[in-house]
Amino acid sequence: MKTIEWTRRTLIAAATATVAFSGFAMAGSHKVMDSVHFLIPGGAGGGWDGTARGTGEALMNSGLVGTATFENMSGGGGGVAIGNLIENAASSHGTLMVNSTPIVIRALTGEISQNFRDLTLVAGTVGDYAAIVVRADSPLTSMEDALKIYRETPEEFAIGGGSVPGGMDHLVAAIVMQGAGEDPTAFNYIGYDAGGDAMAGLLSGEIDALSTGFSEAVALAGQGEVRILGVTAPERVPAFDAAPTFAEQGIDAEFVNWRGFFAAPDLPADKLAAYQDMLAAMMETPEWETVRARMGLVNIFRPGDEFRTFLEGQEKQIGDLMRELGFL
Repeated sequence: MKTIEWTRRTLIAAATATVAFSGFAMAGSHKVMDSVHFLIPGGAGGGWDGTARGTGEALMNSGLVGTATFENMSGGGGGVAIGNLIENAASSHGTLMVNSTPIVIRALTGEISQNFRDLTLVAGTVGDYAAIVVRADSPLTSMEDALKIYRETPEEFAIGGGSVPGGMDHLVAAIVMQGAGEDPTAFNYIGYDAGGDAMAGLLSGEIDALSTGFSEAVALAGQGEVRILGVTAPERVPAFDAAPTFAEQGIDAEFVNWRGFFAAPDLPADKLAAYQDMLAAMMETPEWETVRARMGLVNIFRPGDEFRTFLEGQEKQIGDLMRELGFL
């Protein structure tokens, strides 16, 4: 299976650079956009909401933007917000919509009728790698330990996740099993309605291992509740470098749940460049570092065409796997 490799490219947008377009001015040593409106395709408190509001917070606190406003528009797995942005494209040039890996998955399954190609790709900004964890008191200390038990009694070894079969946690577990040379369709996956329920299943012994986001795994490991067997990053993540990668254990399994921003279709080129410069400059500020560290995410900045190339690669990776699993 072809893996997706992320090489972090830090694009330093000099704060004194001049960007010429209406509504974008210079103030002191900082570029300042008068305002940005963030469209959030889900409710308050979720990952999209936190990313959009955290980005707006950093932009305002760093002086790169005068005012950031936020609009939550739930429905249709994100499709309502996407449709709204497309239908009102002419009047939405001041809007950035946040999204993440589900825009790829839900387009593949037909849950939403649009896909990322229907929008202007601004930039992927941050990501959350995935992890497989076990209880802190588990005798399993590595992924190889888990695989050994699985190979002996595959029907008894269960991996759980906070999503339904075919959802992201299931796909991540399948990527890991496939990367380890196992049949990605054969292991016992138990889906829960939410991550908290899945964690309860792990702690109660209902499942043997849990597929979850790395930031959540780090929080749980820090509380002494779980042990991280592996992370889907290409190298150890500084935020918790005690956690081994799957790659260093000989398992070809890389995956990141990216989060990034899109704009209305046919956004003028100068406005797109300004948004990209604004986000690049933000990611070099201490104000953004405060937000990023609080969210437990990693910086993965890919603007424009780089973002498109990554999304096309992830679409193929996920699509191939979902077809193999029988979900497409």
